[in-house]
Amino acid sequence: MTEIRDLDGAATLAAYRDRTLSPREAVSDALARIDRFGPDLDAFVLVDRDRAMEAAAAAEARWAKGEPRGPLDGLTFTVKDNIAWAGYPMRRGSLTTADTPATENAPIVDRLLEAGAIPLAKTTMPEFGWKGLGDSSHTGSTRNPWDTRTTTGGSSAGAAAAAALNLGLLHIGTDGAGSIRIPAAFCGIYGLKPSFGRVPAFPPSPFGPVAHLGPMTRGVRDSALMMQAIARPDPRDMAASLAEPPDYCAGLEDGVRGLRVAWSPRLGFATTVDPEVARLTEAAARRFAELGAIVEEADPGLSDPVETLNGIWLVGAWCVLRAIPEEKRGLVEPALRAAAERGRQIAAPDFVAALNARGALFTAMARFHRTYDLLLTPALATPAFAAGNLTPPDGRFGDDWLNWTPFSYPFNLTGQPAATVPCGLTEAGLPVGLQIVGPMGADARVLAASRAYEAAYPWAVLAEPRVTHRG
Repeated sequence: MTEIRDLDGAATLAAYRDRTLSPREAVSDALARIDRFGPDLDAFVLVDRDRAMEAAAAAEARWAKGEPRGPLDGLTFTVKDNIAWAGYPMRRGSLTTADTPATENAPIVDRLLEAGAIPLAKTTMPEFGWKGLGDSSHTGSTRNPWDTRTTTGGSSAGAAAAAALNLGLLHIGTDGAGSIRIPAAFCGIYGLKPSFGRVPAFPPSPFGPVAHLGPMTRGVRDSALMMQAIARPDPRDMAASLAEPPDYCAGLEDGVRGLRVAWSPRLGFATTVDPEVARLTEAAARRFAELGAIVEEADPGLSDPVETLNGIWLVGAWCVLRAIPEEKRGLVEPALRAAAERGRQIAAPDFVAALNARGALFTAMARFHRTYDLLLTPALATPAFAAGNLTPPDGRFGDDWLNWTPFSYPFNLTGQPAATVPCGLTEAGLPVGLQIVGPMGADARVLAASRAYEAAYPWAVLAEPRVTHRG
C-alpha cells in the first residue's frame, strides 16, 4: 500500500476523487511528520496546525460534494518567511524584524489559496535571504535531510528540506542569485526559477531586478501544477507579465526529442568544479541524447558576470540595512553588514551601468538560444558541505559563497527560466543537481525537459532524514 508521504500532487488529487484518501488524512499525515522530523531539520518558523486542519475539513466537504474549489483543492503548501501570509509575521530570518502580522497575502499566496491549496507553515531562510546557505540568527541552522551535518543551501532553506521529505507538497521559494536552485541541488529536489515577471511579487524584494519567485517540490509534476496557479497576472507587481500563462501541464510529457541542447560544463568561466559534480552532471547531460535530443558541448561565450551581480545586489543589501534602525544594526549578521557597506559605496552611475550590463547578457543569451533550445550546466560547483560554513571548509572556493554558485546567478541577471533536477548521489550519499536553462519565456519547455529526465531517470527520495547531528 502506497504511503501518503510517497504521493505527489496529481496522485493525491486522484485519491481525493476516488475517495481513497481525504484531505484531512493527508494534512494530518503531513503535520505528524513535521512534528516528528522538524526538530532534526529546523526547517519551520511556525506551523499552524489548527488552521490547516480547518482548511482540510472544508476541502473534504467540497470533495464529498464533487465541488472542489480549484485545481489544487486539498494540496498542502508552505510559505517562505520573506513572503507575506496574512495574519502571520514575516521575519525574513532576522532578529531585527518584528512579530507584526502581515495584513494581506502576497500574490503567490493568494493564487494558491484561490486554487484550494492548504497552507501548513512558514519556512526558514538566512537573514534577508542574503546568502546561499540555510542558517540565520533568528532560527538557527536548517539541516539537510540527506545528512544533517550539512547545509541545505539557501536562501529557500526550509522549503528545500521540507520538500525533500514531502512535508507539504508545494513550497514557495524565492531566487535572487540561486536561492531556489541552490537548496534544490543540495537537497535532491526539483526547483524552478521561472522567467522574470512570470510569477508576480509583492511586496517587492530589495533585490528586485534579479529576484524571482517559483516552485520547489519533490518532483516535476507538482511544480507544473503549482505554476498553473501562481503564474497568473497580478496588478500589484508592475514588472509582472500581463499575459495569461500557458497550460504548463498540457505539454509536460512531450519530451525533448529533436531539441538542440548545449552542454556547458563550466559555462566558460567557472574555474573550480568538484570532480564528482563534474562526472555526475556530464553523465546526466549526455543522457539527453538517449532521450532524443541533439546534445553538443558549447559555451554561451559569457565572462563571469559576478561584478554585474554585485553592482545590483550589494545596493539591495544596503537598502535592507539602511531601513533597520541604527540601534538594531548590531543584531545583523556581520558579513551582511559588510556586504551592505560595500553597497553603500556604489555610485549611482555604476548601479545604472550594472543594470544596463544585464541587457548585454540577455542579448548574448538570446543569440545563443537561436541555435540551442536548452542549455545544460551543473547546478552548483560542489555538493553540500558542513553547515555553519560560508564555503566548503577545504578552501577550494575561497571565502565568498558566490564562488561555488557560478552557474546560478548569471540567469538571475538574464531573467531566463532555469531549473535544477537531481542527477545522482556522491560517494558520500549527497545529491548533485543538473541545471536546465531555457530562453526567456520558455518555462513550459524547461518543465517538459525536466519531466523527460525525471521520467527516464527517477531520482532517489528519502522517507526520513539521515540524522548525523543533534543539538
